[in-house]
Amino acid sequence: MKRILLLFLLFNFQLSTINYLFAQRTNSVYWDYIQTYNSMAQDQMQRHRIPASITLAQALLESAAGKSDLAVRANNHFGIKVGMNWTGPYVVKSDDHPNDKFRKYKSVAESYEDHSQFLMQPRYKSLFQLSISDYKGWARGLKQCGYATSPTYAQQLITIIENYGLHQYDATNKKFVHTMQQPVQASGATATPTARELAEQVFYATHPVYACNRNYYIVVQPGDNLPTLSMMTNVSKRRLRQYNERAKGYVPQPGDILYLQKKRTRADKSFKGVPHIVQAGESMYDIAQHYGIRLKSLYKLNELTPEYVPQAGHMLRIY
Repeated sequence: MKRILLLFLLFNFQLSTINYLFAQRTNSVYWDYIQTYNSMAQDQMQRHRIPASITLAQALLESAAGKSDLAVRANNHFGIKVGMNWTGPYVVKSDDHPNDKFRKYKSVAESYEDHSQFLMQPRYKSLFQLSISDYKGWARGLKQCGYATSPTYAQQLITIIENYGLHQYDATNKKFVHTMQQPVQASGATATPTARELAEQVFYATHPVYACNRNYYIVVQPGDNLPTLSMMTNVSKRRLRQYNERAKGYVPQPGDILYLQKKRTRADKSFKGVPHIVQAGESMYDIAQHYGIRLKSLYKLNELTPEYVPQAGHMLRIY
């Protein structure tokens, strides 16, 4: 009996340590920034072939997750200075030299676009010979090409990407594995995780959170029920049914997709002009869940009624 108790306490201690260390290496402000701007970084990747992970990591580092003076005063999220060809507004701030001039933008989106254009300079040409999934090569290449003066710049980017799973956004199919947000502990804190936190640790070990169409979802596992899923995701049973267009008596089945936020009226814009080709056995609901679209919106996009039964080979608009 004592041996069983000792093993139980050791297991709990290991879980507590893992949870604490993970919380220490991540920051809730960073998570908020990632959630806000990951789509913008992916858009830049689609148009300019710069890994979204690199864009996000640089923005997080250079702008202190959007909280730096430059980000607040000038919407400058990449620390880009005026340079020779800049004719727009600027702000003055001491950096490598007193009174350095930094570019000022009308919006964060303008900053992201200018960052991409900045990397189109000949000095960064070698980066575009790398695979879009080679974030380590891009990070080291940026340092070698002189983007930053810090000798640890490349490793800082790599650490951020790996700690926050940013390489997931370099995928091209728009389904990304998403690491659950963890609460940041105050510096030096030694708080022991609560029973609730330990339960969440176990739950998310078997229920990864995926991202699709600027939304998040989990996949129902054997033994799951709606009350437990509601409690662990902090989404009410009513809203889980509503978000996933399920009736009141819905009983989750293994393999069901459960979105945690309201779905959108069309697929991600990367699917613009790209139809969905119906596969054998697919229902309209299956297709709507796959792309994170509301079912009624899918019918509307295709000028169809609920009586329509999709047939293999049919093409459906999703954007």
